[in-house]
Amino acid sequence: MKKKVVVAFSGGLDTSYTVMRLSQEGWEVHAACANTGGFSEQQLKTNEENAYRLGATQYVTLDVTQEYYDKSLRYMIYGNVLRNNCYPISVSSERIFQAIAIARYAKEIDAQAIAHGSTGAGNDQIRFDMTFLVMCPGVEIITLTRDEKLTRQQEVDYLNEHGFQADFTRLKYSYNVGIWGTSICGGELLDPRQDLPEEAYLKHVTAKEPEQQLTITFEKGEITAVNGEPFTDKIKAIQRIEQLGAAYAIGRDCNVGDTIVGIKGRVGFEAAAPMIIIAAHRELEKRTLSKWQQYWKDQVAQWYGMFLHESQYLEPVMPDIEAMLTSSQRYVTGHVTLRLRPQAFDVVGADSPNDLLRSPLGEYGETQTGWTAQEAKGFIKLLSIPLRVYYGIHKDEKR
Repeated sequence: MKKKVVVAFSGGLDTSYTVMRLSQEGWEVHAACANTGGFSEQQLKTNEENAYRLGATQYVTLDVTQEYYDKSLRYMIYGNVLRNNCYPISVSSERIFQAIAIARYAKEIDAQAIAHGSTGAGNDQIRFDMTFLVMCPGVEIITLTRDEKLTRQQEVDYLNEHGFQADFTRLKYSYNVGIWGTSICGGELLDPRQDLPEEAYLKHVTAKEPEQQLTITFEKGEITAVNGEPFTDKIKAIQRIEQLGAAYAIGRDCNVGDTIVGIKGRVGFEAAAPMIIIAAHRELEKRTLSKWQQYWKDQVAQWYGMFLHESQYLEPVMPDIEAMLTSSQRYVTGHVTLRLRPQAFDVVGADSPNDLLRSPLGEYGETQTGWTAQEAKGFIKLLSIPLRVYYGIHKDEKR
């Protein structure tokens, strides 16, 4: 009997080569496309057709978009997670859940091997390998592109020679499209002095109005309405905000950061929905969380984002962090209004029944009713004691 191998199949060049090569070498190939919201129905249909043309015995789409939201995206919103205060950790978090779905499927069909198309220079090889090693111990991991250092041309030539004609011409840019943003690599990004030109982006300004107001309603940190339209399906709410923001080409930026393997990496991205949602959610939190809730939530959220990016989602501390993030959202309820305009947006204001700005004790810079002028003077005098002690002893120290 042929040995079974599950190929994490995206439909791109590397995974197409992997399916054909392994099928030619006598494996029973099961091509599995793990969808976390980045594939259209037409793309999935094309993937299925191509998988069988490449020699796969079986093709399956594993839709884990809802799982991705339930187990990751909502916590990234709770935590306002942005790597380097810039990048919404889109592709890196998606890869984890794609790898988990592939591992589960491999166990279901009792596969002897799992294959993926990652190279040896990026982060994805770690995300896939680590997940497979933990979830499928003893299963062989096959990575032809990485192990043989294959070039795109070598892979294209192999496919052509074996009767698979497809448009895998060398493109200036490579893209990874997902529900939480699109990453862009290559082109001008290889030169640290340059930015991406307009034509590198997939989404451009199409809005007819110069600006538009957007209102997002949250309940306990989760989106429940967009411009007054209720959404029980959080995925569709995100997609609606993406649609509105992308019409203004909002969410473009470039991130420079440290890869898991230790080298620096540079990636462009466009992520209208994540940037808008996180900004709106953060505004609501400023009004509804205490100072120390905000401080400590931000600390653990940074760790949560870093662990996601660096393939540590299965680390046992992650559910503990998620529990704190969830608890912090119990009063994060209200409406946030934003103003959208070409390639930018502003937070206009927010309204919440839990708004701590509405304190009966005082209004900042205006009046106070919770303390007297004499009490304020005493408070300030006590607050100054450590500094007065220090400079009283170190009289010659200047600032």
